[in-house]
Amino acid sequence: MAKASLSLPPIYSCTDGLPIYFLTGKKYLYQTLFCIQSLVKTGVNNLNIILVDDGTFDFDIINRINRQLPGCTVITREIIDNNLDKIIPLKLYPVLHYKRKIYPHIKKLTDIHTIPGNPWKIVLDSDMLFWNKPQAIIDWLEKPEEPIYMLDCQNSYGYTKGLMEALSDATIPDLINVGVVGVNSKIINWDKLESWITVLEEKEGTSYYLEQALTAMLIGEVKSTILPADEYIVNPSTKAIEGQEGKLHHYVDLSKEGYFKQAWKKI
Repeated sequence: MAKASLSLPPIYSCTDGLPIYFLTGKKYLYQTLFCIQSLVKTGVNNLNIILVDDGTFDFDIINRINRQLPGCTVITREIIDNNLDKIIPLKLYPVLHYKRKIYPHIKKLTDIHTIPGNPWKIVLDSDMLFWNKPQAIIDWLEKPEEPIYMLDCQNSYGYTKGLMEALSDATIPDLINVGVVGVNSKIINWDKLESWITVLEEKEGTSYYLEQALTAMLIGEVKSTILPADEYIVNPSTKAIEGQEGKLHHYVDLSKEGYFKQAWKKI
């Protein structure tokens, strides 16, 4: 799959297109390229693609991005560091900065939602493929007014909902999956995130799903656009993969085998 990604045709990004964000890097760029390619194949071609450096971009990676995604906006480490210094400086947010060093997923919050400009940002994971036009996502991008997210196949927050609700003072929705998640950067209270992480980990330890839990706590009871689970499928079955069912597949857990052995080849 990584080798095949080198020969994917270029996708042109336009600054006045629909903005989509990816946190990516040297290990994941090939998946990002396939995800974007699959989206364009559904008929979506007016994209403003923003790639955010996970800390591994170098000269060769940036050259490749410019070649395969001409016009794409690249948010480099230097830009990210400058944004962090302005919005969440180290001296005030030591926990967030420490988590960035050991838990890259948190960068989907810290590194993307400190980017200035349009506060509405939709972030896509790279390990996904589109099979039919995702009209609900397009509609949201054209007029975002509330958060948007996918539904998980099971609750995967890594923390008890009771603790999450006590800290956030809100009812936590079930099944939020951050493979596709769009929120307004203005709703993010960095002081609360710093405190929430501290208390969550003190009481219930560290978790791979921390970023998903924090996102659920941020959204809380806010009215949201929830993508239907039968069209935007997390952990698709072998049958769903073979039949290209629905509009989008997020390849987590056991479905990664079908992703790496079959699905990408159909793109």
